[in-house]
This record gives sequence, structure tokens and C-alpha cells, in this order.
Amino acid sequence: MVESTYDVIVVGGGHAGIEACLAAAHMGARTLLLTMHLDTIGWMSCNPSIGGSAKGHLVREIDALGGVMGQLTDQTFIQVRQLNDSKGPAVHALRAQSDKKRYAWAARQLMENTPHLHIKQAQVEALLMKDDAIRGVRTQYDIEYLCQAVVLTTGTFLSGRLITGENVTVGGRAGEGAAIHLSASLQELGLRLGRLKTGTPPRLDARTIDFHLTDIQYGSDTPLYFSFENVESPPPLPYWLAQPPHPVYPIERQTTWRPQMPCYLIHTTAAMHELIRANLDRAPLYTGVIHGIGPRYCPSIEDKIVRFAHKESHQLFLEPEGWQTTEVYLQGGNTSLPHDVQLQMIRSIPALRQVEIIRTGYAIEYDYVPPDQLHAWLETKQISGLFNAGQINGTTGYEEAAAQGLIAGINAALKVRGDKPFVLGRDQAYIGVLIDDLVTQEHTEPYRQMTSRAEYRLLLRQDNADLRLSPLGYEIGLLPKARYEATETKRQAVQAELARLQATNISPLNNTAEILATFGLSPLPTGVNALQFLRRPEVTYQVIDSLTPPPQPLPATVVEQVNTEVKYEGYIAKQHQQVERMRRLEKKTIPPNFDYEKITGLRNEARQKLIRFRPATVGQAGRIAGVNPADISILLVHLEKRPAVAVNP
Repeated sequence: MVESTYDVIVVGGGHAGIEACLAAAHMGARTLLLTMHLDTIGWMSCNPSIGGSAKGHLVREIDALGGVMGQLTDQTFIQVRQLNDSKGPAVHALRAQSDKKRYAWAARQLMENTPHLHIKQAQVEALLMKDDAIRGVRTQYDIEYLCQAVVLTTGTFLSGRLITGENVTVGGRAGEGAAIHLSASLQELGLRLGRLKTGTPPRLDARTIDFHLTDIQYGSDTPLYFSFENVESPPPLPYWLAQPPHPVYPIERQTTWRPQMPCYLIHTTAAMHELIRANLDRAPLYTGVIHGIGPRYCPSIEDKIVRFAHKESHQLFLEPEGWQTTEVYLQGGNTSLPHDVQLQMIRSIPALRQVEIIRTGYAIEYDYVPPDQLHAWLETKQISGLFNAGQINGTTGYEEAAAQGLIAGINAALKVRGDKPFVLGRDQAYIGVLIDDLVTQEHTEPYRQMTSRAEYRLLLRQDNADLRLSPLGYEIGLLPKARYEATETKRQAVQAELARLQATNISPLNNTAEILATFGLSPLPTGVNALQFLRRPEVTYQVIDSLTPPPQPLPATVVEQVNTEVKYEGYIAKQHQQVERMRRLEKKTIPPNFDYEKITGLRNEARQKLIRFRPATVGQAGRIAGVNPADISILLVHLEKRPAVAVNP
């Protein structure tokens, strides 16, 4: 039975699904979201936090393109901080603790009020094909929905298994079922599947925690927001913040700009380590029950104890899950040990001696589609119109999922229009780094975005994501005109102030010495150019503003850009030069049907990898493990013998 026809169908209502369906709908595509449970749209299955190192950059980029994760976080956070403040601007990153239920509810409300977007509760069991192209989906009710593009954002639900000790159940998340038939459908269509694992810690009852034995971690005293719209024009406080948080949490100080809740730092103990070691024979990770590979950078607590046996303790954080709930997330305590062991090991920590577990921790094992089967615009190479985003691509993290969902949703809408795909380069965005890494590298564990993965990270700062990406978001029809114009106004203000400083000289006379003394600086022996003066490490823009203020006070965001552009001018110029050197290879396209078997002199390993990954450009080919510079030289010679083609789906 065919019920309806749409332009784009998105399967799964997690963070990738939210961005995908909203992007497609905002770009005018008639869009349907199908999810197994309407009440868990936008649910934070793991810790209710957004951002962090590199992840905060992704959220800013999502916002700059016209996505919604930044806005949803700003509406619902109960704490926000700037990480790495003492380091350079390339690694500054926002991290927020959200109210778990309010985040999900805000996402649901937004989607229900979006034109062109329809939401239905159903489990997709099969993909419908015609001539190697997607034509729709079939649900468990044998209802068919037809479309021109499908975006799969299935998270951990593909043949998911929940594991705690010897207890193994089928499910994609505690209390929910798994998508069993869809895995089989993907394999029948010729897609290769793999198996991965992730985990979650026990949730604790705040009323049974002794917070006086913890180190309190407060939120920021200065206003911080993920969305550039809110940075420029702070929104009113959410109505629910007018109520006090649950009284069980000790809050010794409050920030004036927005009420926030603390998080709490504790440490593991020697007794806890010994207890874990004594029960490894009951740990599914070591007994062979779990077959999937987990994330290296977010291991379970039992894995930490084994791998880092020399460490006497590990940090754990107690993170409230909401403004008025007593449920607390034990960050760093992921485990699949039996419930009785979980309770004993946690109670070995002084602050948790009397603690009660309200949700037992578990591991989850699930199918994924290795992303070497995808183009750089996240469409599968084998099936036209099928896009994958999020954990189905072998990634971990809400932010990574949302970034992929946004790109997949954009490209699904562009596919329907008949327009060329939208691809971000490694020099343009962390999103570009993320997707390029996925489609050009082999992955044996869940992928997590980190600043070290971005070779041009000084260009890809969180503070300039709007300047980098808003014109692109506006051009494809996703970012509203007002947001684009605000970005261009900011760009012009930065350029005007740089030009003003270049044309301004600071005299050592008048009251210059007195002003410098207030900043702890020595008098000037001679006059100096304002731009050159600002380059000095000890001179901040506030000094310049006191000596030679602009005609009108500048917004803090403009000052931040001016200060960074001047202080890091040499480093930024060097990275731009590196980008230009690589651009020639990135622009050199490889025909989709290029026959690598006919290239003489190419090493067998390189030939096999190039055939498997089918890179779209020479730049991509050079980033594939097993392809060396000599192989690229040989490839370039053979490409010169035939004209390159445009990168199109």
C-alpha cells in the first residue's frame, strides 16, 4: 500500500535526523521524518552535553550554515563554559550541559512548526529500489512511502544489542527495540556492514550523593552562546530558569547573566580498581560477549583500568541531567559490568558511599555501513539517492552526527532539485575534515572529531565559522537572509577596523604614557603604527581602544576577529599558503570510472585502495592510507593523458 509521496524521507529522529529533515524542509523539499518513537526525537542517549574540543567547532559551523543544534543548545543549557581559554584561539571551544528533556522537547516543537516537514512514528524495514536508485521505503505496517531521496540516520538501532554482564537483549537503546530487518535490506542491496560498540554509564540519584566531597565545576561568569544569532543579540531567558533548580544540588554562587548548575569532579579509588580487576571474568568486554570495537577516546571504565594499569586514579564527573531532576550522569564511567559490580565499584568512591543507581549502565553493539562506500556528499556510491549520516557511518557523538545530518539533508534536497552536490573542503570547515576522513580512511573504531585531525585548524576557529560558512549556507538556500547580512556587516566592520589601524599612528606624547601605565606597559620611545603595536604579545585591543578608539564602539565579536587576525597574521598567512598548494590537487578530479588496473608502475596496495575508495579528487587519493606520494605522481601522469571530469553524483 502506497500512502504518500515525498521529495526526501529521513529515517531516524536523533541529532543527525533532526538536522537532515529540517535542512531539506527549509530548502523547500517536501520531507518526511520516520522514527520508531516520536517521544525520543532529539533524545540524548549518552551524556546531555553539547560541544567540547573540536565538537564545539562543529556546532558553530552547523549554526553558520543554517542548522539548529546551536539554537537548541542555547535554549536548553543549564551550564556553559569556554574550554582551553589559556591556549591559542584555534583550540578555544564551547561546551554546554543541556537539560535533557527540554532539549528533546525543543527539537520536537521546532520540527512540528516547520513548513514542508511531516513526522510519523513507524519502523522502516526495507528500502525500495528501481534501476539502482531509491524510490521509497516500506514500514513494518507494509505501508510504502515513495520519494526521490532517503537519508538514513539510524544511530545504534541497526541490529542493536544491549549488554550488561550476562544480560543481553535486543534494542537500540534501553527500553526501545532495534531495527533488525533494515540491516538485512541494506545487505541485500549490496552494502557492506560492520559492527561497532559504544556504552553508557549508570545514572545516579542526586539525593544519595555527598556533594561536599566533590570539587565543584561552575559555569561561565560571562555570556556564552553557540548560535551566532544569540552572540550578537542575546535571547531572553527561558521561562523555566525562573524556577530554582532542584534543592538537592549545592550551588554556592550564581552567575548574574543566566542561572546555571555546577558539575562535580570526583576520582576513582584503588579499591574501585581492584574490584573491577577481580570481576573481569564477568565483563562482557573480556568474556567474548561483545564483538564490536568501541571508541578509543571514550573507553569503558573497565577498559581504562586494564589499559592504564599504572594510573592510580581517573577523573569522573557528576553531571546533572536537568534543571529540576535528581538524575545524574556519571561522565567517564561507561561500563557493561553486571549491576551488582557497578553498584559496588561506585560506592567505593567517598562521595558515592550511599549512592543509589537509578539506571544501570550498559554497552550497545550495532551495525554500521563503513563510509568508504560513500561519496564526499554522503550519498552511497552504489545506490543513487541514498544518503547515510551519523552513527551508521561509524562515528560517535551528537555533534558529529548533526554535522553529517546537515550535509546529507542539504544534498538530498539538492539531489531533488537536480543541482550539483554541496561539499566542504578540509580548508573550509571541521565538517569538511570529518567527512573527508570518513570517506578516505579505513575505520576500525567509532570516529570522533578532534582538533589534531584538522591541519588548517588556525583557519577553522569557532569564532570565525560564520565568516567562513554563512555565505555558503545562504547561497544554497538554507541560511536566512537576515543572518547572512549580519555576517557581512561583521566582515565589513572587521576589515574597516584593520584598515583604520593600518592608517593610524600612536604618538608617544599627550597622555599616552599614563594610559599605557594603567595596563602595566612601558612608555613609547617613539611613535608607532597602531596595527604594528597591536601585534606585540603584551598589547591587547583594549590598549588600542584606550589610545585611539574607533569612531563607534565595536561589538565584542568584531574586536575578537581584529585581535586574532593581527596577533596571528603570520601563522594565518602560512596556512593560507599551505591551502593554496593543496588546492591544485583538490581541484584535479578523477573520473568515476577511471581504470586503475591500466596504470603501470602503481603499487598493488595503492591500486587496491584506490579501487576500493574511488576518490573523487587527487587530493582525496593522497589521504588514503596505503597511497604514497610516488603513487600520486604516477596517477597524475596518467590523468594528464585524459581530461578530468566534474565531481558530480
